[in-house]
Amino acid sequence: MTRKQDSAKVRKWSEEFRKALSEDRDLLKTIIEETLQEVLEGEMEEALQACKSERTETRLGYRAGYYSRTLVTRVGKVDLRVPQDRQGRFRTEVFERYQRSEKALVAAMLEMYVQGVSTRKVKAITEELCGHEFSSATISRIVGQLDAELEKFAKRRLEEPYPYLVLDARYEKVREDGAVRSQAVLVAIGINWEGKRSVLAVELASRESLSSWRELLTSLRGRSLHGVEFVVSDDHAGLRKAIQEVLPEVVWQRCYVHFLRNALDYLPRKADDDCLQELR
Repeated sequence: MTRKQDSAKVRKWSEEFRKALSEDRDLLKTIIEETLQEVLEGEMEEALQACKSERTETRLGYRAGYYSRTLVTRVGKVDLRVPQDRQGRFRTEVFERYQRSEKALVAAMLEMYVQGVSTRKVKAITEELCGHEFSSATISRIVGQLDAELEKFAKRRLEEPYPYLVLDARYEKVREDGAVRSQAVLVAIGINWEGKRSVLAVELASRESLSSWRELLTSLRGRSLHGVEFVVSDDHAGLRKAIQEVLPEVVWQRCYVHFLRNALDYLPRKADDDCLQELR
């Protein structure tokens, strides 16, 4: 029973996280823009059989700069630089294919961010966008570029105030140095005065503790987090103490969902539904 309950909690948490990501238009725009730009670069390299400034006997042509192209998406206008070749033979199907499969591709890009920028995910997206398979070297380069850009986004300066801050953590299996270990994934979601939710931070830690939460909150302060008036989280002792130390001016409230889950832990499984209704 416990395993089933844990699985349900994991699915619910993942759904909530994906929902928060889908509402963060800046993050989605960054993912889409960087993915499409790298796909265009990879497509040109495949067409020329050479990277930028690479000298090789198999080269089929030379680059001739870029032209600008705007793509209208559900998260706003995306500005791209489309590469050109001197012979004018290079053509891309990215724009037509993206417009045709936008909803599915946005969902795939969102999933790529939630699960980590994996080679498999990027390979699937690039093949859908371009209609052909890229070399493993090109895919690896695209993954590397996306990792760098997502890291830049994760450390961006927080310009607007976020009066509401939601903090939570879950544990995931992470491969490090050839070994699989359980690590805590700490998540901070900010809500502005218009009710828009933004993912402010997603950090790995060896475990959920006072020091790990203090480090995350301090890093948010360092990125100019300001205007916080109300924090919601579970009743983790280390997290509460970290909030008191780093954000002493805020009001804290125990998460309603976590409270209900904690209460149900003291009840027999068969009484869950009736007791949950009464608690609500």
